[in-house]
Amino acid sequence: MNAVTEAAPPAAPEAGAARTTDPRKAAFEANKLSKRLHRQVGQAIGDYKMIEAGDKVMVCLSGGKDSHALLDLLISLRERAPVPFELVAVNLDQKQPGFPAHVLPEYLQRRGVPFHIENQDTYSVVKKLVPEGATMCSLCSRLRRGVLYRVARELGATKIALGHHRDDMVVTLLINMFFGGRLKSMPPKLVSDDGRHVVIRPLAYVAETDLQRWAEHRQFPIIPCTLCGSQNDLQRVQVKAMLHEWERQYPGRSDNMLRAMAHVTRSHLLDRNLYPFESLQATGVADAAGDKAFDDDSCTDTTRVQSVALHFERNPDVED
Repeated sequence: MNAVTEAAPPAAPEAGAARTTDPRKAAFEANKLSKRLHRQVGQAIGDYKMIEAGDKVMVCLSGGKDSHALLDLLISLRERAPVPFELVAVNLDQKQPGFPAHVLPEYLQRRGVPFHIENQDTYSVVKKLVPEGATMCSLCSRLRRGVLYRVARELGATKIALGHHRDDMVVTLLINMFFGGRLKSMPPKLVSDDGRHVVIRPLAYVAETDLQRWAEHRQFPIIPCTLCGSQNDLQRVQVKAMLHEWERQYPGRSDNMLRAMAHVTRSHLLDRNLYPFESLQATGVADAAGDKAFDDDSCTDTTRVQSVALHFERNPDVED
């Protein structure tokens, strides 16, 4: 059964993110979190030109912490944005049993945000077609996407904003690597396959733990998912748990992986469609883009390694 709840504590809280009973310290931490979230969302929007002047952005609001935070931050950023744009919140009521249909309309009315509630019984379709015990994500996602694309056309939305965050993007990369055999994640911006819609993910730089803390601070009316989000055997759930453990042992690992997705060296992968390996020839001419044997690495002191490598390159007969 669905129920409106307050945000639960994060699974892997950041160092220094412990709750405090000191009101002044709590206010300081909340203000610091607010600045970080607004900066990261604003930077992602600017880096990928997600929102332009005159855009009508359809914010997909499920009732979870991520979509609540997305809408909340976009409302705030709209007031200080250098270009004018509109917001409209859209919730897809999939008619799953126990869904509190009154909660989001009441919340959105209080926030003064234009909204649309789309009623589509996709829950019954998924339950009918997917065998008991099987994962529902693939069919559920396709049905939702089709409905939301149609609603975007009807509302005249120029951009569709989704609440996927940094951790979602990293987990998707790992899932596709481990189970799909390809380097593919969630892009920060994409065009739908029919060429009609631009989908954006303004939370691309934001950590899930920060969204959890923001949801607690803002006291959003959280509606837990009883569809995809309730299936504990999903590959995504398992990989996400692994990522959280990595982050606990090695803080900053998720940020490094996200940074890696934005700094791709095509010549050091294996995709022949992205790099002309077959036509490579030695020219005898120095090339700044050529392989240096040792890349510049901020994580490793390579000065000594490079000098030793150069020594052996010039003196191949020298023994250890």
